[in-house]
Amino acid sequence: MLRTGVGSTRPQEAAVRVAVLASIAHRVPPRGYGPWEQVASTLAEGLVARGHDVTLFASGDSTTAGRLHAETPTGYEEDPAVDAKVAEALHIAAVFERADRFDVISNQFDFLPLVFSRLTTTPVVTTVHGFSSERILPVYRRYDDVTHYVAISDADRHPDLTYAATIHHGIDVEAFTPGAGDGGYLLFLGRIHPDKGTATAVEVARRAGWPLVIAGVVHDAGYHRREVLPHVDGDRVRYVGPVGPAERDRLLGGAAALLHLIDFDEPFGLSVVESMATGTPVVAFRRGSMPELVTPGLTGFLVDDADEAVAAVAPAAMLDRAACRRQAASRFGAERMVADYERLFARVVAEHAGRRGAGPG
Repeated sequence: MLRTGVGSTRPQEAAVRVAVLASIAHRVPPRGYGPWEQVASTLAEGLVARGHDVTLFASGDSTTAGRLHAETPTGYEEDPAVDAKVAEALHIAAVFERADRFDVISNQFDFLPLVFSRLTTTPVVTTVHGFSSERILPVYRRYDDVTHYVAISDADRHPDLTYAATIHHGIDVEAFTPGAGDGGYLLFLGRIHPDKGTATAVEVARRAGWPLVIAGVVHDAGYHRREVLPHVDGDRVRYVGPVGPAERDRLLGGAAALLHLIDFDEPFGLSVVESMATGTPVVAFRRGSMPELVTPGLTGFLVDDADEAVAAVAPAAMLDRAACRRQAASRFGAERMVADYERLFARVVAEHAGRRGAGPG
């Protein structure tokens, strides 16, 4: 299925034909949870606005100002009738069967499309959205010589791989409302999973003397049942479930601070920059990409344990929220991310054309 969109502005680089290969777990952009889908949407729409010819490969209920190609009507996490493996196989094949129509393929899907990358002369730029397991690294190593890897933070670069660039995610800051932080609560926003530190956020909020609102999809039901639900009383600790864009915006803007007390080396953390976009500072453990995102004393505080997190809550709530939002806009705005990808695509396409022009030695 192809659908043509309209509307563009003058590009900063020469126009290129880009295939954006998104995940099909959720629609693009996602209704609620779906960080990979959100990044793919922001990139695709930004490239269209800058005058590039973009085809978004995503689920059929996705929306884009470019062209949409869909092999499945809905995301497999949202429709039990969709078989994930079958849908993903057809979805990835659709891009590479049409590869000669594009100047570059932007793989926002993960490692599976890499196995097709030797079968086309169209350059493939793969954004590595973190490593779910060491077990997937052999695929990245195998295709290191033919694909161009993008890290989403310097902290997430793997020493075995060659990277074309580090490009931090960007968000549409104007889609987030400046908030006064006057809701009288701290916020946890993210997957309910040990990695995300939901239970630690409950402990820190209790010790700091603040109510906590928990929002997010449950990714570990046992952890949720054992470590989180016993504390949910509808007063000091509230669980509001997964939230869509409007409710997320409201919750972020009303929070005194976001608690991001992760128990893994987070590759990026969209909720952190979304929080800063509303003016809400972040108290985060000093792990993974957090030192690249949080500016201590301006957009929040970096801490090393729960004691330090408790001590950081009060000063975080006193930070200048307007300055926090300005920092988010300057460092993590969508325009910056799209421009970074635009420059990378132009370079990759030019290098590829140069190699083709040179011919055999």
